[in-house]
Amino acid sequence: MTRDSIEQILTAELATIAPDIDMKDVDRSQDLREEFDIDSIDFLNLVTALAKRFGLEMPEADYPQMDTFDHLCDYLVAKTG
Repeated sequence: MTRDSIEQILTAELATIAPDIDMKDVDRSQDLREEFDIDSIDFLNLVTALAKRFGLEMPEADYPQMDTFDHLCDYLVAKTG
């Protein structure tokens, strides 16, 4: 799976959690929870949705690797590659 397709999927999943956020206004290198104003439950819902969509295990121990949009994309690229 390409990085572009992963970014599109991640963007779509984030839009279901934070529909009012415009991706053009998001700093992809900043903390994901702050940039999208999501709480821990929303983050867990995001990870769960991505795990299902990609058919991956995404354990809690890996959450620090998912702290920004870019890091989460990197994580998914590595896991799906």
